[in-house]
Amino acid sequence: MNELEIKKKLIIISILVLGVITFGTVGYITIENMDILNALYMTVITVATVGFKEVKDLSKAGKIFTILLIFSGFGVFAYAMTIGAKILIEGEIREVFKKRKMKKEIDALKNHYIICGYGRMGKILSKEFKANKVNFVVIEKFEENVKDEEGILYLIGDATKDEILKEAGIERAKGIISLLPSDAENLYVVISARFLNPKIYIVARATDEEAKNKLKMAGANKAICPYHIGGLRIANTVLRPNVVDFLEFATRSEFTEIQIEEISISKNSKLVGKTLKDAQIGREFGIIVIGIKRADGKIEFNPSADTVIEVDDILIVIGKAQNLFEFSQVAEGKENI
Repeated sequence: MNELEIKKKLIIISILVLGVITFGTVGYITIENMDILNALYMTVITVATVGFKEVKDLSKAGKIFTILLIFSGFGVFAYAMTIGAKILIEGEIREVFKKRKMKKEIDALKNHYIICGYGRMGKILSKEFKANKVNFVVIEKFEENVKDEEGILYLIGDATKDEILKEAGIERAKGIISLLPSDAENLYVVISARFLNPKIYIVARATDEEAKNKLKMAGANKAICPYHIGGLRIANTVLRPNVVDFLEFATRSEFTEIQIEEISISKNSKLVGKTLKDAQIGREFGIIVIGIKRADGKIEFNPSADTVIEVDDILIVIGKAQNLFEFSQVAEGKENI
């Protein structure tokens, strides 16, 4: 029973109850010549079967009418109780099956991401992951924050607890993003995640530069200070509005015309050992290489045509989504150039 069906049932019940009360009140006014208050009172005590004394002795016609009113009232209230119980039971059962299904799906995840905290930042991150078809699971302490979200796998619990992280598949996960309210909580998550999965990629939220450094010391690959980034973004919006507009256009998932992406070069790729000029990436795929991150972490911005592509390089490229996908297949060695 979906939400629309529930609303329709509740409307029908309300109409039936109101109809019985109206029927009884009008009947007593007509048959027994009662005023409206006494007629309403008689209807309510009759339908509710509370056993209170009648306001006056009933005539033969009034007694027959009362019998009919009792049966009709009983039928309506029995129907209302049945529907109400059905809504409650089905809702609980549906919730139980929903959680069982989610647990199975979470247990089957591999190379996924774990989002700790479903506040404003968690919701934005989830939206981007969904748009990019990235598998992820959310850990949230308060169920009301996440239970009505469609298409999101979630666990209710404290993300600082090892058992919750294990339920989320921390040992199989590719990365974890901790967006909890306090630095202490995020620090707990970082330490636990690094202990449970030494290879996992960890991003944590920090309130200031001091917390940022401590999170990195604890094992976070990246520590992000939203206030610092927000301040820089506002400043750049004022100082370089067109640059900001372009970057937003190229990085947000809803803008599919052009995107900036990072693509790793596999050892099986035909691109390995070629220069950017020989690879003809721009001519073949219509994309532009704006940077290369080498395996040792060194970053080359605006690489020259003579730059050689090496194994495990990460190419920062810009282009149309379909062209980027086709190039990624070549970079992974799944297709020839």
